[in-house]
Amino acid sequence: MFAHGDESAGFNERRRLLSESTAGWADKYSNVRLTHEVVRGHPVEELARSSEHALSVVVGRRGCGGYTGMRLGSVVHGLLHRAVCPVITVPTPPAK
Repeated sequence: MFAHGDESAGFNERRRLLSESTAGWADKYSNVRLTHEVVRGHPVEELARSSEHALSVVVGRRGCGGYTGMRLGSVVHGLLHRAVCPVITVPTPPAK
């Protein structure tokens, strides 16, 4: 998960990236509760566990995993089988 040996620095970097990528959205949509959480583990397992307490799970999809050629990636595919709430998939924008 981390390219360098300092696990603490790796988590801090991911928290920073998460905060930057969602900056301004809580103000724009004040009626939507936004929380940030960085977890360690397999994406399907951790997202499925989070789905137990969510109204829905929103995930991006690239379709570049073990299911090459399909419109859904391996994480979304696995999550569709494990989540206990609706799963919303959002395609990533094309590279410029």
